[in-house]
Amino acid sequence: MSTQLNQGADPFIVEVIRNALTAIAEEMSLIVMRSARSPLLREAGDLSSALTDSEGHLIAQGRDIPAHLGVMGSTVQEFLKRVPGEKLKPGDVWFLNLPEAGGNHLPDVKAIRPIYAEGEIQAYAVSLAHWADIGGARPGSYVPDARDAWQEGLRIPPLRIFTKDGPDREKLGMILANVRGAEEREGDILAQMASTYAADERMQEVFARYDATTVRVAVADLHDQSEAEMRAAIRTLPNGVYEGEDWLDDDGLGGEPIAVRVRIEICDDEAIFDFSGTGDAAAGPLNATPFTASASVFYAMKVIAGPDIQPNAGCARPLKIITREGSLLQPPLEKPVVGGNHETSQRIVDAIFNAFENIIPERLTAGGSTTSGLLLFSGRDPRTGRWTTLYEVHGGGEGARHDRDGMCAVRPHMSNVMNTPAEVSRRTIPLLLRARPCGAAPAAKVFTAAVTAKFALTI
Repeated sequence: MSTQLNQGADPFIVEVIRNALTAIAEEMSLIVMRSARSPLLREAGDLSSALTDSEGHLIAQGRDIPAHLGVMGSTVQEFLKRVPGEKLKPGDVWFLNLPEAGGNHLPDVKAIRPIYAEGEIQAYAVSLAHWADIGGARPGSYVPDARDAWQEGLRIPPLRIFTKDGPDREKLGMILANVRGAEEREGDILAQMASTYAADERMQEVFARYDATTVRVAVADLHDQSEAEMRAAIRTLPNGVYEGEDWLDDDGLGGEPIAVRVRIEICDDEAIFDFSGTGDAAAGPLNATPFTASASVFYAMKVIAGPDIQPNAGCARPLKIITREGSLLQPPLEKPVVGGNHETSQRIVDAIFNAFENIIPERLTAGGSTTSGLLLFSGRDPRTGRWTTLYEVHGGGEGARHDRDGMCAVRPHMSNVMNTPAEVSRRTIPLLLRARPCGAAPAAKVFTAAVTAKFALTI
């Protein structure tokens, strides 16, 4: 039996719907981890999930990776600019990875499914998964010496790969022919599709209990609540202009350091983040998109001002982000960007923290590793002839706060990826893992890897 809100939004129904939407996003991530083929998704969890409304505004997200989550809504909005709504049909799943289409870097491929109720699109399910290879000049698709975007891998514009009748084998074949490890990639694609299918099923249960009008009213109320809470949080910061900067060591190819500069203006219940003073675009792969800059601001303001605010598009309404065309944070389309997620997004957060250090030091952490640096072994397994990849993200540690010490071996800020267990690495890639006592702490163990086959160490 359907329950409809007649006037305003019943706070009890809104809360039930809020939790239902969050649970759906969480279930999406679990489905990818349980059904994907690559260890990068199954074990490390380099993935994120979200729901948006019919206009692409974020309404719910999983507890995933900040660098991903901040671009999910933007991806849907940019997708809708390229694919008119009348082209979409129930059962569709579209894939894309263009950095300029609301994205970040090419390995983060998004699957988008429109969700219908009462004959109209009511929401979109978005599954983002980091593919262990997206083609390009190097196995694993991290090219430290890349000088243009095409060296970094396959660029996928919005492409309908699934319909209600199943996969489009021609389009799927085109993608798989241009990436290494086609069988593994196909398994990951199917996992992303399955997660969006589950989201559709769960949303239909919500619409069966609370009709589409009720859900829309509840979502609008959630946006308004988050906006009000973010504005209240900003009001706790003193009005003024605050400036901060951080630096990339070089442009990725050994050039001069590049500054990330932010000018923050707090005016009552609004905040403007102006990155116009940031250095010019890098020659190498350390550029970031404006969407990555927005994701970094969203993360920083959530942890500084409103950690308990429901994350949705309403949170972002009081925030304005300005980037300069031709800069590190708004590079020309031909510039490589794969390291923007790993390094540059972290520099943005540090610059924001530096800007606020004289007014809210008690809310900030000291500088930590603030990197998502990784070690990548990729090549053909001599036992099977298949391409395989070990993608290991290092946890470099978090800085201290005024009331506690820092933490070792964690991934701070924009990263939230787990390590791959040694047992899984040994089973899936021809590496010999040896344990030896650590000199500083004899009881501890440290793993070292001995390569037993000819593999390419790409970064």
